[in-house]
Amino acid sequence: MTKPSDEPLRVVDRRWWARAEGADSATAAEPERERKPSYVEDLEQQLADRSAQLQSIAAEHRRALEEFEQAKVRIRREVARDVERGRRAIVTELLEVLDNLDRAIGAARDGEAPADALLRGVELVRDQFLAKLDGLGVRRIDAIGQPFDATAHEAVTMTPVSDPSQDGRVVGVTREGYAIGDDLLRPASVVVGRLDG
Repeated sequence: MTKPSDEPLRVVDRRWWARAEGADSATAAEPERERKPSYVEDLEQQLADRSAQLQSIAAEHRRALEEFEQAKVRIRREVARDVERGRRAIVTELLEVLDNLDRAIGAARDGEAPADALLRGVELVRDQFLAKLDGLGVRRIDAIGQPFDATAHEAVTMTPVSDPSQDGRVVGVTREGYAIGDDLLRPASVVVGRLDG
């Protein structure tokens, strides 16, 4: 008979999913890595590829969005500059009219010009101003004698007329109306005739 030793019996587990026995302490603490089926590995690879592709598209989208925002800011700046240039050009055109009005006021204060000459000077300045407005595309709405049109005229009052051809027509203007192109800037304030009786 053999003498039993003081060492405990050791069992070696040879199952592939069991922990390895004779390995060093670092690998002995970790479970053996299971091998996944190949279709799972293929799917994981496809998922990783798609994720990388999605990240790339998202980065491109962010760059395009940033460029778009920068373009919007640049366009707003350019439009604001163009509007300011246009405003300055209009004001410069009207300064000449203002100079002539100042001359007329100065002549009236000094008493140098007779009333008829002063009136003629003011009429010339008004005509000059209307010519400047015409150059900017602004036109005066012809109202006298026209049938009343609610889109271009604003009736302030009605007056009785005896001529049937004047019924519903503009017989007086209290304030001129103006349009630029086809857009109405201000309707003409008018007196409309109404057949008496």
